Amino acid sequence: MRLAGKCAIVTGGASGFGLGIVDKFLAEGARVMIADINGDGASTLAEDRGEAIAQQVDVGNAASVTAMAETAITAFGQVDILINNAGVTHLPTPLDEVSEEDFDRVFNVNMKSVYLTARALVPHMKAHGSGAILNVASTAGVSPRPNLNWYNASKGWMITATKAMAVELAPKGIRVNAINPVAGETPLLKSFMGEDTPEVRAKFLSTIPIGRFSTPQDMGNAACFLCSDEASMVTGVAMEVDGGRCI
Repeated sequence: MRLAGKCAIVTGGASGFGLGIVDKFLAEGARVMIADINGDGASTLAEDRGEAIAQQVDVGNAASVTAMAETAITAFGQVDILINNAGVTHLPTPLDEVSEEDFDRVFNVNMKSVYLTARALVPHMKAHGSGAILNVASTAGVSPRPNLNWYNASKGWMITATKAMAVELAPKGIRVNAINPVAGETPLLKSFMGEDTPEVRAKFLSTIPIGRFSTPQDMGNAACFLCSDEASMVTGVAMEVDGGRCI
C-alpha cells in the first residue's frame, strides 16, 4: 500500500497506459480520479473501482481542466498526485504534409495540457507544501522516428517541461518526473505504426531489445514508484520504460 492516503488525478485514465496507472494506484491504496475525454467510459470504469471517481475532461481546454481540478479537490480534500497521461498523435506523415488541424490537436493535448493542469493544480500543491507530478512522455521525445515529426517534438517538449518544472518546484516540496514508454498495446498503437499487420509489428518489435511492447502494467509500476515516497529524492528524471529501445 505504497500510496495509502494519497489522492491522484490520472488524465487519459479510461484506457491504455492511463488505465494501467489507475489500477496500480488503486491497488496501492490511492483514491483516484479517472479523467478522460470519454466521460462515459471513465464513469463505467469508476463504478467497478471503489476508490475511483470519474470526470469528463478536455485537457486542452482551460475551463474543462479547471473544472476537473475543482471537482477533485472538492471530492478528495487534497490532490497529492497529478498524472499527465492524456496524449494523441498524428498518423505517420511527412512533416510538411501534416495538417494544421492535426498539429493543433497534438499541441493542445500533449503540450498545452501540461501548462493548464499546472496552472490549475500547482497552487494547491504549493499551499500544502507537497505533491508529485508525472508526465507521460515517450521514447519519441528521445529518439525521434521519421514521419512522427510533430508528435516527436511534442514529447521532447514534455521532457524539457518536466525538468523545468522540477527545478522550479523542488523548493516548494513538489516533485516532477516523466516516463518514456515505447509503443504498447494501446489505442494509439495503430496510429504509430500506420498500419497494424504482422510484418509491421515484427519490424517495430525488432527495435526493442527486450522484444515486446510496453504494457499498461509496466507504466503503472513505474508511475507508482516515481509518485511514492520511495522516490522522495527523485525529481526531474525522464525514466525510459522501453525495453532498451533508446540504447
